[in-house]
Amino acid sequence: MEGRKIILGITGSIAAYKAAVLTRLLVKEGAEVKVIMTESAKDFITPLTLSTLSKNPVLTEFVKNEAGEWNNHVELGLWADAMVIAPASANTLAKMAHGECDNLLLAVYLSARCPVFTAPAMDLDMLQHPSTKRNLDTLKDYGVRAIDPTHGELASGLVGVGRLAEPEEIVETLKAFFKEKKKLSNKRALVTAGPTHEALDPVRFIGNNSSGKMGFAIAESLANQGAKVTLVTGPTHLALAHPGIEVKRVTSAQEMYEACQKVFSDTDITVLSAAVADYRPAQTAPQKIKKTDQDLAIQLVKTPDIAAELGKQKKNGQRIVGFALETENEESNAKKKIEAKNFDLIVLNSLNDSGAGFGHDTNKISVINRNGEIQKFSLKSKKDVAADIVNAIVGLYD
Repeated sequence: MEGRKIILGITGSIAAYKAAVLTRLLVKEGAEVKVIMTESAKDFITPLTLSTLSKNPVLTEFVKNEAGEWNNHVELGLWADAMVIAPASANTLAKMAHGECDNLLLAVYLSARCPVFTAPAMDLDMLQHPSTKRNLDTLKDYGVRAIDPTHGELASGLVGVGRLAEPEEIVETLKAFFKEKKKLSNKRALVTAGPTHEALDPVRFIGNNSSGKMGFAIAESLANQGAKVTLVTGPTHLALAHPGIEVKRVTSAQEMYEACQKVFSDTDITVLSAAVADYRPAQTAPQKIKKTDQDLAIQLVKTPDIAAELGKQKKNGQRIVGFALETENEESNAKKKIEAKNFDLIVLNSLNDSGAGFGHDTNKISVINRNGEIQKFSLKSKKDVAADIVNAIVGLYD
């Protein structure tokens, strides 16, 4: 923790009194601490206490004084090595999950490029409410790390889970995070995700049922291992707010091909998980095609084979991971694809496996390397599957 720059956010919770101990422990470990408090947090602990312990002014407002000096939330977000919100109230968690920005703490959170940790503290029924659980899941999807509350007697007199993690535990979590060596640090990664839509006319397209969930999970897992990720995604409702991921949105296979070409030469790892359309209409009608009594024949032409083109361009040191979604002769077809596309690994899905493939929150995969060795995995959440795939990628560097 020596020399680490930590923003400690404190919200309106009775557990705010523990922030004094947490601040003291962080400073004792050698960290530089800047405290940001919400207005309601000041009802539970005074800024004077925390400024004395942190040896820095406590920040509560955007504007410092009548002269127009202000606390620059963007600079604060760039300054920190980590941001810790402890205690994190249900109200602040909800605002974080929905992008609200009505105080300095939230503005800094939305500007932060560093890892963000939350340590929730609230009554057990508030913590178990579906909206709070959904907000915590949303923040987890955004890459926010939760330091789980503990079991014990609460301020309400009830006994259950909701107590703020002890300051010592929070400090140990941060120390472990900074100590951990990211296995893909200094690596640049390209990930494709989702479907492509090939326009028939202004309102219709040829596409598929890919949700993009698998590719987004892989991008997040790569970033969590230290890689700087460019995620090129076709049309999907998904979003990511991870500081290590740049998202580029495209629609067609041609647009995805062009986006990949722009970054591939500087990429160490490429994971091609998008379900790219193989064909597109030869002509796109400028106006909506009207229904008539006649059958409609549409000529289709091939789209760019992104995997094959990148495989041809692959240089020494670059790694490419492809995907194969099969319905028959799964393993033999996947092995042929490794050679044909110059992949280092291929991830095999079978639509014959229940819970795998498009649209599910789960997946069941096998990973095959260039030697034909197969590693099979059970049905898991796509986040866990992404971790398995990234571990296989890490193994390519061992």
